[in-house]
Order: sequence, then structure tokens, then C-alpha cells
Amino acid sequence: MTFTIGVDVGGTKVLGGVVDEFGEVHKTARRDTPKEGGAALTAAIAEVANELKVQFPVESVGVSAAGWVSSDRKTMLATPNISGWNGANLHQELTGLIGLPVILENDANCAAWGEARFGAAKGKQHVLLLTIGTGLGGGIVIDGKLHRGAFGIAAEVGHMRVVPDGLLCGCGAKGCFEQYGSGSALMRHTREAIEQNPGIAEKLLARGDGTFSGLTGTMIMEAARDGDVIAIEAFRTTGKWIGAGVASLSAILDPETVVIGGGVIDAGELLLEPIREAAKRHMPFSEILPMPEIVGATLGNQAGLVGVADLARL
Repeated sequence: MTFTIGVDVGGTKVLGGVVDEFGEVHKTARRDTPKEGGAALTAAIAEVANELKVQFPVESVGVSAAGWVSSDRKTMLATPNISGWNGANLHQELTGLIGLPVILENDANCAAWGEARFGAAKGKQHVLLLTIGTGLGGGIVIDGKLHRGAFGIAAEVGHMRVVPDGLLCGCGAKGCFEQYGSGSALMRHTREAIEQNPGIAEKLLARGDGTFSGLTGTMIMEAARDGDVIAIEAFRTTGKWIGAGVASLSAILDPETVVIGGGVIDAGELLLEPIREAAKRHMPFSEILPMPEIVGATLGNQAGLVGVADLARL
């Protein structure tokens, strides 16, 4: 049995795990994510890896983080939400701190690889993963290989333009997919539904402090499960946008399986059903051509960790 370490860098925690060639996590370690980023965050990753390698004959280390990674998997080209990492050669820094070979990879790519190798799309050769969180990320597997593009920055599907001159996105463009099909979009769809139907919004708002600002995504999900009309409609609206995006992407990529991951997937069929309906409705020649299977992710918050550990093995 061979072991590698996967380290997933999140907004609040740095989570590492020792993973075998079958995707099983044998031991984990974590540190809080240093808010200052930079050298402090690099040191936290090294601490996690060094703690884990003591008990296992680890061969290499993979690091999963949000941002754009160079094609050689050595440099963080840009990390919009992490200070002090733009242009950092983390491969060189971490290899020196850990004493093992280290590779870097975008977090959505890692999750896609994890789900394709060991999760919801295990055994599939053509896979599209959408991670639905605050934004909308993606990962693509083609012919059993992770598709990274010429410069290592492929699968930024959240910035596919879906509405001409639509809502302004944080990337500077207008009408991006993630403005309509993300967790943030779910909150906006909920607010709009409340404004249109204030008379039936009291029960939903009461789950927080009585105002929209007091609501969380979890509260909306729980309300939808309990049959709240506004919450259900917000999920259906979000699902319709995601499904339309899946149809467009499927026409280009022709995946066997589309995996929906991220925090919002905890809603299960409340989100997956409208995604499937919209994908079929918008898919070109849907009555003639095969449709991809659309499923929820199964590896949860360990998808990135498991995926990058396996990528470090290749």
C-alpha cells in the first residue's frame, strides 16, 4: 500500500489527510487558516504535512487551493481570496519545508478528480463537476484525464457568460454563470421571492431574526425541506439556471456524468430535480441525443483532499 498526503486549503481551515491508492483517508490533521495568508499559510500547510508523514511512509504531497495554478503545478498565479500568494512558487517553498515532492492544483479540479476516481463518477472517463458554493467552480475530466488547458486555468465555468449585459460579477464581467447559479445567487433569488410575496414570507424570515439579512443558506434549505413555498421556489430558480448551464457545457464537453458538489448539494433532490429538468429542456436535440447522468457529489468536504492526494501520486 502506498500513501500520499492531500492538503486542502479552505477559508477557515487547512485540512490534511494521508490517503492510500484506493482513496481511503487513514489520518487527518488540521490548522486554522492564517488570515494574513502568505508565509504564515505556507507554514501551516507544512506543519500539517510534517505531522502526518511521521506515522506513514508518504511518497509525495498535493495541495488544493482556490486560485489559478501554473501549468507545471508549481506556482500560484493568482489567488483572489488569499493574501501574499500571487506568483508564489509554493512547490519550491513547500518541498524545502516538508522534504517531499509537492504539487499544487486548483480546488475545483481536485474535487473533480476525487469524484471521478473514488466518488459519484467513479469509473467514468468523461466527467464535469460543478461546485456550487459562494461562487461557482468547475472541473473537467476527459478520456480519464484531468483537463487543465494550455495554461492550467481551464474549467472556470462560473465565468461563462449566460446573460448579455447581466449582473456585474466580481471578475469584472457582466452576466457570469455564477451570478445566477451559485449559493450567493440562491440568496438573491430568495430575497426576490420574498419581495414579491411578503405576505407568505413570515415563517421563513422567522427562522432568522425576522429580516432577510438574518437568513442563512442552511435556514433556506431547511425551510425548503419543510415545504416552505418561497424556499422551494428559490431552489427551483437556482436549479433552472444551473441546468441551463449544464446543457450548454454538455453540448461542448459531452460528459457521461455531471457531478454537482459544494455546500448547496446538501439540499439533494430539491436542487438536483430542477437541474435535471432544465438541462433536458435546454439541451440541443434532447429527444434524440443521450443525456448525461446528473448526480450529487459523494465525497463531501474531503473531495479536494482525496483528489489532490491522488494527483500527487501520478
